[in-house]
Amino acid sequence: MDKIVLTGGGTAGHIYPALAVAELLRGKYEIHYIGGSGMEKEILSKEKDIIFHEISSVKLQRKLTLKNLLIPFKLIKAIKQAKRLLKEINPVAIFSKGGYVALPVVIGGNKLKIKVVSHESDLSMGLANKIILHFCDYMCTAFEKTAAISNKCVFTGQPIRAEVLNGDKKAVSFFNSIDKNKSNLLIVGGSSGASFLNKIVKDNLENLCNKFNVIHITGKNKFEKIEHPNYFPVEYAHNMGDFLNLADYVISRAGSGAINEFLTLAKPMLLIPLSKACSRGDQIENAKLFYNLGYAEMLEEEKYNQEIFIEKLDNLVKNDKIFIKNMKKSIKNDAKQEIYDVIQTAIADNNN
Repeated sequence: MDKIVLTGGGTAGHIYPALAVAELLRGKYEIHYIGGSGMEKEILSKEKDIIFHEISSVKLQRKLTLKNLLIPFKLIKAIKQAKRLLKEINPVAIFSKGGYVALPVVIGGNKLKIKVVSHESDLSMGLANKIILHFCDYMCTAFEKTAAISNKCVFTGQPIRAEVLNGDKKAVSFFNSIDKNKSNLLIVGGSSGASFLNKIVKDNLENLCNKFNVIHITGKNKFEKIEHPNYFPVEYAHNMGDFLNLADYVISRAGSGAINEFLTLAKPMLLIPLSKACSRGDQIENAKLFYNLGYAEMLEEEKYNQEIFIEKLDNLVKNDKIFIKNMKKSIKNDAKQEIYDVIQTAIADNNN
């Protein structure tokens, strides 16, 4: 059986889309995953039919620091590790979901003349994928505008796992305890949570619980036990599809992987993107796009106050049917098949 390598890591937004693509690769290829010691190692430990290999990861600090001087040496070491692994595995192709751990794998694959397909989830390309673009054969994109960057780019949409698409709300542990006369508001800050969103929930809890069953995914190590009959906090949701199936509305950061899941499931969303003070601004761009397309309400961190927050949430509920209608008209939803087809094209290119 031919072998294929997946790579990418650092956050769930890099890992889960790669696993979504793996759903179509299973049974056709022996699947290997090359990642770092972070979240990908933990998540891949649960994937019994994917062989995980760990290498060093090299991350550029966006602030001025002496640590950046060591990056070329660390990257050379990581590329050597990746090339050694790739020679042993001998895959027909590499699928990269980006992130700094993918960089040495893609560069190593390019040097070994292995076909590389990558994917960019955000509207604007991250630094790692800007570099990867030079070494890959195809770059799939979640957004059409992003694909205009290069003739290597192919607009596919975002790959989404089957378990997200086929969630069962009755599988949520507290399903029988929620008030069936209230709508369900899911609040989630990404795989590691969001302290800012958690504070919003705490400050507005009574008001929110008067209107909704509040289902709050706090993030690992951010759980705070607060007693209220309509408040249901959990630290982390491995079964995200079940929670999304339960949700009528979502408040979230604006990571591309998450918001494309909400889009595909047509969940009216209030997006509060990570501020530029803490990021490169990609979430703000994602949120503005969804707002302009009529998929979401948006509130920037810097403009937050309780009055505006409640106003935005009320508007989301008042106009939920309009948001749902706009989302259901979306051209691109789950992109697993499109990305699988691009991988097949890359493999065929190598055989010609």
